Amino acid sequence: MGAQFSIFGAGRHLSRVAHSMHANLPLVKFAGFSSFACLLWFYSGLSFPLSLGASFSLYLVTGGWKFILVVLKTLPRDARALYILTTMKFKMKKYIRENSSIPKIFQETVRKYPNKVAFIYEGHEWTFRAVDECSNAIANNLLENGYQRDDVIALFMESRPEFVCFWLGMAKIGVVGALINFNLRMDSLLHCIQASEAKGLIFGGELIDAVKDIRPSLRHDMPLFCSGNYNAAVLPAVHLDPLLERCSRLPPPNLATKFKGRLFLVYTSGTTGMPKAAVVVHSRYYYMASTLHMMFRLTDRDIIYDCLPLYHTAGGILGIGQTLIWGNTLVIRKKFSASNFWTDCVRYNCTVVQYIGEICRYLLAQPHRPEESQHHVRLAYGNGLRPQIWEQFMKRFNVGQIGEFYGATEGNANIVNMDNKVAAVGFTTRIAPFLYPVTLIKVDELTGSPIRDSHGLCIQCQPGEPGELVGKIVKGDPIREFDGYVNKDATSKKIAYDVFRKGDMAFLTGDMLIMDDCGYMYFKDRTGDTFRWRGENVSTSEVEASISNIVKLKDCVVYGVEVPGVEGKAGMAAIVDGQHSIDLNRLCKDLGRSLPPYARPVFIRLLEELEATGTFKLKKVNLQKEGYNPSIVKDRLFYMDSKSGGYVPIDQQVYSQICSGKIRM
Repeated sequence: MGAQFSIFGAGRHLSRVAHSMHANLPLVKFAGFSSFACLLWFYSGLSFPLSLGASFSLYLVTGGWKFILVVLKTLPRDARALYILTTMKFKMKKYIRENSSIPKIFQETVRKYPNKVAFIYEGHEWTFRAVDECSNAIANNLLENGYQRDDVIALFMESRPEFVCFWLGMAKIGVVGALINFNLRMDSLLHCIQASEAKGLIFGGELIDAVKDIRPSLRHDMPLFCSGNYNAAVLPAVHLDPLLERCSRLPPPNLATKFKGRLFLVYTSGTTGMPKAAVVVHSRYYYMASTLHMMFRLTDRDIIYDCLPLYHTAGGILGIGQTLIWGNTLVIRKKFSASNFWTDCVRYNCTVVQYIGEICRYLLAQPHRPEESQHHVRLAYGNGLRPQIWEQFMKRFNVGQIGEFYGATEGNANIVNMDNKVAAVGFTTRIAPFLYPVTLIKVDELTGSPIRDSHGLCIQCQPGEPGELVGKIVKGDPIREFDGYVNKDATSKKIAYDVFRKGDMAFLTGDMLIMDDCGYMYFKDRTGDTFRWRGENVSTSEVEASISNIVKLKDCVVYGVEVPGVEGKAGMAAIVDGQHSIDLNRLCKDLGRSLPPYARPVFIRLLEELEATGTFKLKKVNLQKEGYNPSIVKDRLFYMDSKSGGYVPIDQQVYSQICSGKIRM
């Protein structure tokens, strides 16, 4: 009898676990089957095998076979992911106990590979010992200048090995580097420095003019340090290079560190406003770099090509982290060059490359060259590869695997596509979702706010239902914590409460994804980018992809604009057409074949170039504000004329007729 009650209690426990994941219907059904088997055995007098068999048969007949099929398909994938997750948790708990840090982990790498090449930059090689000694000199110099633990120093420099040495040297003495986008100028640059509350600024000599422009607005007592070619006549500053030559290259004093303490600050791209400073702690740096290393089966023999900006997560953590933590050789390129990409890969014998944003599209737009078939690249990993060109990229460049991932630097909702599933940005387990509480929740189409059930909890999406990706926040768990931003108000806006159960919290990504039956997730759109037209939701990313394919991979952004007296927002596409080669009649016909009527752009703007962030994200905020008014916009403007069925130029008279309603949209 005791054993019977024990099994019955186990069934009730499984049912409670499933109920806590109330949107995971297959698991709820499976829990119900388990409970029913226990009840049948206890009350009917049947043997346990017969009770189990009868219940399982009922489960299969009522649709449970679908869940069993999902289990069979995804169990090997999920088991490997669970092993990696468990390994990461074990290692991170060990580092927390030891008060470890990224610099200390790097010391282990240096001891293992002292004379191995760590970085290759413009033909020059940096060994692990050289990187270690350079960062030691920087740490010792900063100590001499009076900097202390938790002080912030802004770092403004183009991508090169010294950039890594500077923030690594800071981290060795507990100073926090604010890694600033080297493309920023004037107000944006000033904002990032001030938002970090920096007590000093280290800049590259190549950016001295940008610093000179904002110097009057900086605190008068803020120290300026220059590395690289320095011209004192342009801007007074401390030239670091000769000082570092004289500094001790021995390790600095072993200051107390915390694995969950701040490592550096990185900034959001600022596509919808001023960049926000996000906190990266040592544990998150380790987790992000190491998880990808294991997921994509990287080895220390891989040579990685990193042409991404090192102030950003993709280049600075997921790329540089492979070197600092795992001992990979990394090729650093100052700036991405589509024409030199494959040439570099052949020259340095790269086996792995990184991409982000539109890089893959830029490479496909290049003319064919011999090097694209002479390289040894087996894996390309990154995020933002459009599904429409996924297989085309793999086939043309003979890359065996795409390692797409999704995740925000500061967030905890990270997912990875580790098994080359075309177009998927990652996956979550459907067998035991409570093991990795990252899921999709339903949101209001108009407000973007979470939709809640009668108990006040968020409603999780079923396969095929679009929703916002969220990750449960668990205090004390370095994998599940949300480190947030320097600005507390910005942090609070990214947290939702009562998501999985009462009293819990979750990180809101702001991105809409959709999941299939096996738990693979596909990017749909930003919550703010989707707009309604003709009573339908229009995904800007889907329209952008269609237009880009039609106009031979030219830059393009899509956004919604208001039309007086008309509900919703009309679609408008800004397309780069510097050579005036786009045939609008052809574009109109091709869009008619690829998009539903409500998704076809009502307005077209042809311009010389589009502004992009340093991580190749095209900006659209200012374009959206300017709209289609020819008195503001000097580029060529067109609207879809319902009578002729084609795009017609917009002049001031046409614009007035659209605004007055004489021309109906």
